[in-house]
This record gives sequence, structure tokens and C-alpha cells, in this order.
Amino acid sequence: QVQLAESGGGLVQPGGSLRLSCVTSGFTLDYHGFGWFRQAPGKEREGVSCISPGDGGTSYADSVKGRFTISRDNAKNTVYLQMNNLKPEDTAVYYCAAGIFSSPSLSQSLYHDWGQGTQVTVSS
Repeated sequence: QVQLAESGGGLVQPGGSLRLSCVTSGFTLDYHGFGWFRQAPGKEREGVSCISPGDGGTSYADSVKGRFTISRDNAKNTVYLQMNNLKPEDTAVYYCAAGIFSSPSLSQSLYHDWGQGTQVTVSS
């Protein structure tokens, strides 16, 4: 049985940092790619960052480049999203997703399994 479990969300002030974790089970991190997506109230879900299997190539949405970093720990079956210099517009539910792709892609059609999400709120 495959599963993705996100954690690490919370309330943080603007300029602060959070690290999201996605513990995976039933996946082979060397074969699957993973992505982080987010959905703010009243908005469509959007891609934030992804990491491909193998060489671990990464991709980021323009809105988070230079502030967010995606990584993975194959030994712990965990994918991380380090978020720095958070802004109020980063407020959303963040989802971890698994897909099969060779090059980094935030195309949601490539992702076949999704976690339940973790809330991130950036507010003073």
C-alpha cells in the first residue's frame, strides 16, 4: 500500500522558515519523482517544486525560486521542502505527490498519488 504523509506545517511570521516533510511508503525513491503542490483558498492547486528520480534534478515555480529548496533522503524514504523568507502569499495547504517522470516536471497529470496536505499560514 502506497502512502504519502506530510508534516511540518504551521503558523509562521513573514520572513520566517518552515521545513515540510513527506514520509513515503510503498515507493521506490530511485524510480519515482516527487513534487510539492499548494492550494490557497479560492485558488487552483499549483506546483511549487519537484525532484526527479536518479540524478535528483529539481524544478521550482518562479514564485518560490531562491526561497524554497526540495530534497530527499532515500534512506529515510522522505522528501523535504525547506521554505525560507516566507511571505503571506505562501499561505496554502501544501501537498506532497508522487509521479513517474525522468525530468523534473510540475505537470499535475504526471502525479498519481497524493498526500492529505499540511496547512502553512504566514501571518503577523
